[in-house]
Amino acid sequence: MFRLIATDLDGTLLQPGGVLSDRTRATLDAVDADVVVVTARPPRFVQDLALSGTAICSNGAMIYDLTAGEVTHARTLPLDVVRKVCEALAEVIPNVGMAVETGLEVLCEPAFRGFGPSNPHRTLELLDHVLDEAHQVVQMLAWAPDSEADHMMEIAREAVGQHVSVTHSGGLGLLEISPPGISKAVTLESLCAARGIAKEEVVAFGDMPNDLSVLGWAGTAYAMGNAHPLVKQACVNHAPPNTEDGVAQVLENLFRL
Repeated sequence: MFRLIATDLDGTLLQPGGVLSDRTRATLDAVDADVVVVTARPPRFVQDLALSGTAICSNGAMIYDLTAGEVTHARTLPLDVVRKVCEALAEVIPNVGMAVETGLEVLCEPAFRGFGPSNPHRTLELLDHVLDEAHQVVQMLAWAPDSEADHMMEIAREAVGQHVSVTHSGGLGLLEISPPGISKAVTLESLCAARGIAKEEVVAFGDMPNDLSVLGWAGTAYAMGNAHPLVKQACVNHAPPNTEDGVAQVLENLFRL
């Protein structure tokens, strides 16, 4: 019997354009289990979905109470480590631009152009200004216009993996960098332990490399039909793609809705 559903958002629970379909919303409301969103997105992106329960945000660095609308836990990166990582990546990734997520907003140096208009951010004149203004950092972002994300991730892990956790969500040349030892799975495991839920009672859904830790930890895991090849390879179970409400389809079957 499943007591908790852990699901990624983009490319998994949500349709293209960040839409939560009526079918999926109705299914989540009907299941007799805790629903935990586990995403790279910060809290401000999940609060507009009108979901209740808990969201693990910024790849595990933050826990957000969707019902109360407040952050209940945050793990930050020391600013000296942020500066060290920025300097190291500039040496090994051509034309890399850096940004930091503070939990309230994204601050970017001019070379970071990895976001479009749908992702609000604030660009400052120099990287030094970014680091001076970022009173706390829950996640770093690295973007390079000519880099493929999987290869870029390998280079970054080799260069700074002793200081931080590096992954990606499939964005073109975009890396997500978290505090050391932090991942979606680490935070989810802690949350489940506090609720007395065993991993065998968890079913998880994901589509990108930053979901691999959760999919590997959960007792039952589904790769989406639209998932990254590494994710499909890691999971025995495959759900239909997000465009076909794949999470809802699986849950309807599992919970006999």
